[in-house]
Amino acid sequence: MQSTLRRFGKFSLALVFFISIYSCTDTKNSAYKAESSGNLNQLNVVITNEDWQDSIGEHIREIFAEDVQGLPQQEPKYALNQIPPKAFNGFARKNRTFLKIETSEKIGHQVLIDSFAKPQTGIAITGPNSSSIITELNTHKEKFLELFSKTELKEKRRRMRKAPKEVDVLKKSLGFTMLFPSAYRYAKQEDKFFWMRKDIKNGSMELLAYEVPTSTIEKNNNIIANVIKMRDSVGEKYIPGPTEDTHMITEEAYAPYLFETEIDGKFAYEIKGTWEVKGFFMAGPFMTYAVRDEKNDRYLILEGFVFKPSSSKRLQMFEIEAILKSARFID
Repeated sequence: MQSTLRRFGKFSLALVFFISIYSCTDTKNSAYKAESSGNLNQLNVVITNEDWQDSIGEHIREIFAEDVQGLPQQEPKYALNQIPPKAFNGFARKNRTFLKIETSEKIGHQVLIDSFAKPQTGIAITGPNSSSIITELNTHKEKFLELFSKTELKEKRRRMRKAPKEVDVLKKSLGFTMLFPSAYRYAKQEDKFFWMRKDIKNGSMELLAYEVPTSTIEKNNNIIANVIKMRDSVGEKYIPGPTEDTHMITEEAYAPYLFETEIDGKFAYEIKGTWEVKGFFMAGPFMTYAVRDEKNDRYLILEGFVFKPSSSKRLQMFEIEAILKSARFID
């Protein structure tokens, strides 16, 4: 009996040892990653204090903290947080985005996905001196900006999916869906025109969705002039100001910015500028996407604008960008 117990005891110890080894191996393979953190559009920059204060730091600020186009006041694309390499550990590694500058004989860059947390996008730039690193930054800056932008837009949509607004009316009337928070309400639904609003402190955020014939945007090949004319006619018909005989128009003093992009695989014009109320002192930034829908010989117009006087509007316009770019057509 005692011999049996001794054999059983040895077997148990061996089993425990085997399980322990397997567990350690399994844990190592699974490589658990903590959840990333950080405010939206906040970028950690891992760089020495000397380089941050010198020419490399200047170029990083020029690229990643440049003013956002289309806003009425100066606001940077990203809030930059400089971290010395020795301090880049623990919680500092959990930020959703980071840019790392390293001295190395090798010139280049590496995109790091979920290295220290998940989801996370990092970019490590290497070079033997300041000149090579600056060249790498300037050569690939559009790629770097796009990578960080996609990461932040994805995170914003993840947060919005926690409490999305029902969009069946948009599906039935205009043939598309769009992700936006339930905090918005349908303020106006009329003749395939939709106006959604969200109240914020000292202001509001607005979304518009409607369609126009292809010729409205493309006639005479003057896209900006056609978009301004379209916006102003829609503002006069649907977006009244606070007093009688006032309505929203495109700011007359400055022409909006015009870009080309894609939404849901379809060609789109992106227009950024400032709106104002004709006959009244109210203004703010707007963003419009004119998405070409060749199948239905139309442009789907998606717009957002913010009223928030004397305050930062960058995060509000970023939310609007995330919403409008989430549009998907119903086949």
